[in-house]
This record gives sequence, C-alpha cells and structure tokens, in this order.
Amino acid sequence: MNPTFRAALWMTGAIASFSSMAVAGREASFALDTFEIMMYRSIIGVLVVSTVLTVTGGWPRVTTRSLGTQALRNIVHFTGQNLWFYSVTVIPLAQVFALEFTSPLWVIVLSPLLLGERITPVRALAATIGFVGILIVARPSPDTFSPGLLTAALAAVFFALTTMFTKRLTRTESVGCILFWLTVIQLLLGLITAGYDGDIALPDAQTAPYLVVIGFAGLLAHFCITNALAIAPATVVVPFDFARLPAIAVVGMLLYGEPLDMWVLIGAAIIFVGNYMNILAETRKNRVA
Repeated sequence: MNPTFRAALWMTGAIASFSSMAVAGREASFALDTFEIMMYRSIIGVLVVSTVLTVTGGWPRVTTRSLGTQALRNIVHFTGQNLWFYSVTVIPLAQVFALEFTSPLWVIVLSPLLLGERITPVRALAATIGFVGILIVARPSPDTFSPGLLTAALAAVFFALTTMFTKRLTRTESVGCILFWLTVIQLLLGLITAGYDGDIALPDAQTAPYLVVIGFAGLLAHFCITNALAIAPATVVVPFDFARLPAIAVVGMLLYGEPLDMWVLIGAAIIFVGNYMNILAETRKNRVA
C-alpha cells in the first residue's frame, strides 16, 4: 500500500478521535467539571498504559531519573487540557481547533527561551503569518470577546510548552515511561483539583460512556499521529491533520447548530500556511544536514 495512503488512513483515525473527544467533553461537561473529566480520563489512561507496559514488557524502561521534568511537563499539560475542555463547552468547536493549531507557532516563539534554539528568518515569518491568522479567527473586540477564546488561545500556549518538555524528555526517556508518568501525575492532579471541595461527582449511565470515549480517544489520536509520522514525512501528515478543522466545523453544525464561520476557516488556513512554511524549512535543513 502507498505510504501516503497509509498515513492518510492513520490521520483519519486521529481526526475521528480528536472530534470524538471534543464532542464527548462537551456532553460530559453538563454533569462534570473539567477537573473531574481529567481525573476520570487519567484513570482510564493509567489502566491502558499499565496494561500495554505489562504486555510488552516495558516496565524496566519506566524510570524516576527525570521525575522533576515529568512533573513540570504534566502540570503544564494538565493546565492546557483543562483550558481546552472548558473552551469546547463555551465557543464553537471550529474556533477551538483553529486556535489549537497555533501551538507549533508558540513553540517557535518560546523555544529560544526554553531550548536555546535560534529563531531563523523563516521561523519569524512563519510565526508572524500564524498570528495574523489568530487575529482573523478571534477577531477580538468588546462585542465579540468570549472567555472561551482566551482559554483556547492559552491552551495552545500550554500545549506548546508540553511539546518542548516532551522533546527534552525524549532525549533520555522511553515513550512508555513518558506516557506512564503522564497518566499517573495527571491522575494525582485530577484528584487534588476535583476533590479540593470534598465533592467529586461520580459517573452515571449517561456520563460514563463519554468518559470512556475521552479516555481512549486521547490516547488513540496520538497513537494514530505517531504511526502516520513513522511512515510519511511531516510535510505529508500535517495537511491531513489540518483536515480536522473543516471536519469538526461540520460536526459542530450538525450536532449543535453552530454556523460555518468562513472567517474562522480563512484564519485557520493562514495559521496552517505559517506552520507549513516552518515545516518545509525544517525538512530542507534536515536533508542538507
């Protein structure tokens, strides 16, 4: 089978997973707050990751030597994920996904501070183009401002920080080790934040299926993307990933009556151009190297 076609199939799974998680998060939010959703998601994650580590014999690679960085990474990711789940409950799903696509641009901006990487002219131009797209998506004004726009934009920043800490961890730790501490630390954070008031809502017959979808969809989405990147370059995979924006826009229209906002799609397309320009430059640089 053609590698590009196989990558497209994996990305179809990722698009379906991300879309399912957004819808399930919105539906579960009517009975559970974001901290409770994250706690139950992490319980499922711990069970799944532990099972995989047991079946594959991966426990010896789970170490504590980078526990400080693991904790910092997961505090950042936990914050970003809570902001994301809140955003999907208060603004159109297409806006959330469009602003989420700015995460790689924040990596460009923040990497000199945290990773010591240099901002090249191409990276600077890519970031500038992307932030023009942000303004088009958000169209900030007193009349259109929503807290959900701010939390979605902040979620992208925290996801960028997560990416950078993950990059640092992959230098010394296995994927299984990173995923194990991700689920365990975020479960602890979920228990603390959901239980600080002494009242943790229990799942019922209505919310339990949504929590299962959230728990599995998050892991499955990243599994699909990883497999797609393993068989095709980022220049091929990223355009397929961008397809989840029009997909979620249609889902939002069909399930929640959200209008198809052309400005959101136009702004997201501009954000994509900024991201793709940076990917092309990095690909060329790696080929030369």
